[in-house]
Amino acid sequence: MFETFSRSYYVGRLFVEPYSGAHAVLRRDHHERVNEQLYATGDGVERLDLPLVMKLSQQHFAVHGDDGVPEHTLLVPEERLDPGYIDTLPAPREVLLAKADRASQLLEIVSPDRAGR
Repeated sequence: MFETFSRSYYVGRLFVEPYSGAHAVLRRDHHERVNEQLYATGDGVERLDLPLVMKLSQQHFAVHGDDGVPEHTLLVPEERLDPGYIDTLPAPREVLLAKADRASQLLEIVSPDRAGR
């Protein structure tokens, strides 16, 4: 789903849709798989429920897992998207996924109440 893009990010293509929820969400099994594959520390005790950090357009989002999300889809709260961007959605888009070390830094900014949990 994601491949290396730079020192700080992976890149992937997801169907992006605005929605009325409180935070960005990805299908739970995809969310857990990405957490396990890309954020695993190898110490055997992995948290698969920590938010992923994705970048769409110029905004970073803490992304949580949810059972009701269609496959390969990222749902983003409408109020978090640039108004001009919403007019082009829903549509497939390239999405950047922060690598583990970068995600830790960004979580403190985009979701300070969830960092390190």
